[in-house]
Amino acid sequence: MLDREQLIEIVVSVSAVLAMLGTMIWIGTTYGDESGVLQSDGGELLVYTIIGFIILMTVIGILLAFVLNDPSDEIEDDSDDLEAQNAY
Repeated sequence: MLDREQLIEIVVSVSAVLAMLGTMIWIGTTYGDESGVLQSDGGELLVYTIIGFIILMTVIGILLAFVLNDPSDEIEDDSDDLEAQNAY
């Protein structure tokens, strides 16, 4: 069974991908013509959508790293090791 943190990461990531795909489909249906060619305005919006998705996933990754960080997971600090080495 998946952990709670993994489920949160999966749901958030899949939701972001579905939002991007929905936006891309909307751009294609709105700015596409009958022959299936995308107009230049639609092409610009498509590029902005991809850039926005990259920024969105970066922000989501940073936020999840802070929200799901467990303080009981003691991460080793290199400064403690240096002090121990200098003590000898």
